Amino acid sequence: MLGELVCVDYWANGFGMRVRIALREKLVEFEFKEEDLWVTQRSQLVLEMNPIYRSVPILIHHGRPVCGSVNIIEYIDEVWRVDRSSLLPQDPYGRAQARFWADFIDKKLFSTQTKFLKSKGEDKEAAKADLIEDLKRLEEVLGERKYFGGDKFNFLDIALIPVSSMFNGYEEHGGFKIEDHCPNLVKWVERCMERESVSKTLPNHKEMYELHKKWYGIE
Repeated sequence: MLGELVCVDYWANGFGMRVRIALREKLVEFEFKEEDLWVTQRSQLVLEMNPIYRSVPILIHHGRPVCGSVNIIEYIDEVWRVDRSSLLPQDPYGRAQARFWADFIDKKLFSTQTKFLKSKGEDKEAAKADLIEDLKRLEEVLGERKYFGGDKFNFLDIALIPVSSMFNGYEEHGGFKIEDHCPNLVKWVERCMERESVSKTLPNHKEMYELHKKWYGIE
């Protein structure tokens, strides 16, 4: 029997980390159900709850599934809104911008990361340059602010912070320092890690890189 609120995910899935961080930010208790992504065949629970994409994370609330990490964050924000507090900015333009950059992370940054980790030689150097450029774009969006939400840790912070669990892996794999290119982004990561919602969710960076090395066949 499933509990009232269940997060189906894999411990090292950056998309699912977003969901767990959002729930913890809202102080919502939930059950975590591990889905081993190293197993080719998805579990019956995933097949039933997400028959379209057969992927995680999945948030199951009162037996009903909500799929897609960004979609889940917005669902959490709407269901567990306290004193009109919201993870998304209040103004429409701010919400549009937050969603745009979350989409950039999902479609551009993760794609660049994959190319960077899988490439070799000149292709790897080109992918590294693209990765640094993507991070610098996000550095520009952050600017001098404490969080992407200004003084408030919010939607875009939650969308991006799981990526930081691979920052040390980027540096080791590419032989560079992110701080040399994105000092504000590095300070932002340090501030985010002071939050219990983040520190309890993000895995050890060395374990993350070792997992990715195995996943992509990196020697």
